[in-house]
Amino acid sequence: MKAVCLISGGPDSAVAAALAKREGYELYCLSFNYGQLASKELESAKKIAQSLGAKEHRVVDISFLRDLYGSGVTALTDSSMRMPEQFEPSIIVPFRNGVMLSIAAAYASSVGAEAIFYGPQLDDAKYYPDCRKEFVSAISRAISLGTDSRLQVKNPLADMSKAEVLKLAVELGVPLEQTWSCYCSGEIHCGRCESCRNRKNAFRVAGISDPTIYLE
Repeated sequence: MKAVCLISGGPDSAVAAALAKREGYELYCLSFNYGQLASKELESAKKIAQSLGAKEHRVVDISFLRDLYGSGVTALTDSSMRMPEQFEPSIIVPFRNGVMLSIAAAYASSVGAEAIFYGPQLDDAKYYPDCRKEFVSAISRAISLGTDSRLQVKNPLADMSKAEVLKLAVELGVPLEQTWSCYCSGEIHCGRCESCRNRKNAFRVAGISDPTIYLE
């Protein structure tokens, strides 16, 4: 069995890929350069793919999205915008996950994969429309129809909080110290952005020692 796993470099997608491995899938990992400020996450994605023994890991350049969005749309690609410390619409990257899943479907068809593993968890679904069960179900059906196959999108973390995902990461042996969550560019996590704050809080709630080095 083969699975295409979307890995961003963060803990959620790493855990989803680790679950695919535990289920016996051979892993074909995809990461994306969409023009994000946090290019460091792609380094983490490479390390995670290696640690999971992925058959293949590709980084797909879709940085045209940064130009497509232009200025003032999302702080994740526009350095002139303020980076929020809590959720604001400015940290949504419009339909990013839909674009990524569509590319993953084409790749999955080419390698003969039966599934695409995708890692959004319950806390994401509150704010991001392309992280919700309804979206995953709809795009999974569209992918199956569009490829005339049984290829499906699996979201194994859909009912788990981020803290629960971290506990599962420890159980699966995911190298959390290699994961990256920060939205900003830099060599270490800023500790201030919304994603860093969520990461800190999830480790605290999970009761797990946080291996992350933060600027503050």
